[in-house]
Amino acid sequence: LFRSDEPDTFDVLDAVLDEPPTTHAEDETEQPTLALFEGDTATLYPEQRYCLHALLKHRYISADHHPDHWAVLLANQAVIKSQLNNLFLDLHVDREHRIAFKRSATPEGGDQLPSLLRNVSHTKEETIVMISLRQRFFAQRQEGDYAVFVDRQTLLEEVADHRPETATNRAMDHKRANNAIDGLVTAGVLLRTDDPDRFQISAVIEVLLPIEKLRALWDWLKTTNGADEVVSQDADQTDDELDMLFDTDGVQE
Repeated sequence: LFRSDEPDTFDVLDAVLDEPPTTHAEDETEQPTLALFEGDTATLYPEQRYCLHALLKHRYISADHHPDHWAVLLANQAVIKSQLNNLFLDLHVDREHRIAFKRSATPEGGDQLPSLLRNVSHTKEETIVMISLRQRFFAQRQEGDYAVFVDRQTLLEEVADHRPETATNRAMDHKRANNAIDGLVTAGVLLRTDDPDRFQISAVIEVLLPIEKLRALWDWLKTTNGADEVVSQDADQTDDELDMLFDTDGVQE
């Protein structure tokens, strides 16, 4: 009779069925999910999404006041920039001043791109305050001061010094000056401290007002003060020199 040393086929099959299934290490580890809510199909990691959200919500983020977001941004700049580009927004990162913000993308052709942002035109009083902040920030940084502070009263006096001789409604002028200061606090140019009437000047002022724009605004201010009539709000809004580099999205902070 033919005799084989090979085991019977059924014996081999039974042996296989009796063995427990092989478990691979990668099967035991659950694959991480990026979903944060039901139906979430996002492709960014949570920390990237929080950073992107901060850029969209705030007028800018900085290493000093948003250290976690700043670190994530530097490590994932290309990814976050791409997400902003999908919304016709561009990302500006100033590593010297450690500040980043969004702005409307500029098309290569002449076509206008849709924008989620709106240009902000500053009042005359805001312009005076910003010029003062820029000069003070530069001077004290040159002296080695990292953090630069200013009092509300100092800014009010600065605005008053630039009041045209024809302006006689001092109460209204004082109100406008206070509103200008409060507006720059909301914009993040002035940062609150424990004292409600004392502010830290954000380094963003140097980004908003490079030396060329500072000179142009100073010339504009001297010309305006030399005029016989008070500049109206409408005139402020149509003057190109008052259109800052900053875009805002109207989101409440």
